[in-house]
Amino acid sequence: MEEAPFVMNSTRAHASPTRRSSLGASYGKLWVSSSLSNLADGIVRIALPLMAVQVTRSPALIAGLTIALTIPWLLFALHAGAMADRLDRRKVMLTANAARVALLAGLVLLVVLGTGSIWALYAVAFCLGTAETIYDTAAQSILPQIVHRDRLSRANGRLYAAELTANEFIGPPLAGLLMAAGVAVAFTAPAIMWILAVAPLLLVRGSFRIDREGGTSLRADIAEGLRFLWRHRLLRTLAVMVGVFNFATNAVLAVFVLYAVGPESAMRLPEPAFGLLLTAIAAGSLCGSLAAERIERLLGRARSLVTAFACGALLVGVPAATTHPLPTGAGFFIGGAGIVLWNVVTVSLRQRITPDRLLGRLNSGYRLVAWGTRPLGAAAGGLLASVFGLRAVFATMAVLILLLIAGMRTVTDDDMDTAEREAGHA
Repeated sequence: MEEAPFVMNSTRAHASPTRRSSLGASYGKLWVSSSLSNLADGIVRIALPLMAVQVTRSPALIAGLTIALTIPWLLFALHAGAMADRLDRRKVMLTANAARVALLAGLVLLVVLGTGSIWALYAVAFCLGTAETIYDTAAQSILPQIVHRDRLSRANGRLYAAELTANEFIGPPLAGLLMAAGVAVAFTAPAIMWILAVAPLLLVRGSFRIDREGGTSLRADIAEGLRFLWRHRLLRTLAVMVGVFNFATNAVLAVFVLYAVGPESAMRLPEPAFGLLLTAIAAGSLCGSLAAERIERLLGRARSLVTAFACGALLVGVPAATTHPLPTGAGFFIGGAGIVLWNVVTVSLRQRITPDRLLGRLNSGYRLVAWGTRPLGAAAGGLLASVFGLRAVFATMAVLILLLIAGMRTVTDDDMDTAEREAGHA
């Protein structure tokens, strides 16, 4: 049976009772589009530095490529959220993918003409990162307009599973194979995938633009979203918690390579074994995405979030107790599962309790708080390791994450249920 089109106004969409047990045809199209987009992302994320090492051997310039790709999240996240609330979110996603196709087409042309340079790669990486910021913000904001609120945990879990599979498992090795066939091939392939990702989105019926009362400036829109986040105690608390969690995990991961790789390191792993060890996080994340809805239903949301923090403490804390790769890998696997469990529960909650007209700005403001601590954590990890040693970093960050569990006394199932009820009456 074909589902009815969703025509969005200023109120939240609700699927009919007969469709509440299903994620629906529109979700299926969104899932296919997201999977293709993330596969393209996974290829480009590896292909860009592989191309960069062909034009420069400078470590600083190579590292700068990652900065160019990721800094748009800090510069434009709030603007992307405002756009998602002003414009049709599906059309925003379509435009972002079209822009990415054009950028890669231009890069392929430079490669064919033999005029590629590290500065051209910087420009392309920065623009691709900007398009990703816009696409991801709109994609997370459109989901409650497609899926009934009771199915959001399942919907988010399946999207995370597709994202992890494409980004972490298929994309990187495929990028290596494509680069072996030639740089032009390596960038043509993801461009084709982004083109293919457009097709399912074009088939999603309905308007996904939120009606607005009166005209406001972009700055006023951004300020309104930030005020909503700051004044909502539950969302503000969760944003701070995930910011602290990301601070701790990035402090560990920034210096872990020194603990693990080389004959003078504590673990004495060769580089291939180190890469395999890190895939344990991705494998755990994939399993966590598939099991998150069941765990949430079994434990309840508050206990699920406590479990997620406990898993995260294992991720960062196990290396402080052992140099053996097997327990460390097990800790990474469990930690990866916990990270996605947290994401599924909290993202679904945000989507349920935030008014549609503010969801894009709320998502972008939340991510700014949550992700802005990553570089701070990396800097802190390096400083602590220099003064106290690597094991001290792992132990300190594990304690910091465990302290977050104590803070969960202010984030209860009753708090979340009340927030949902209030959102339903708003």
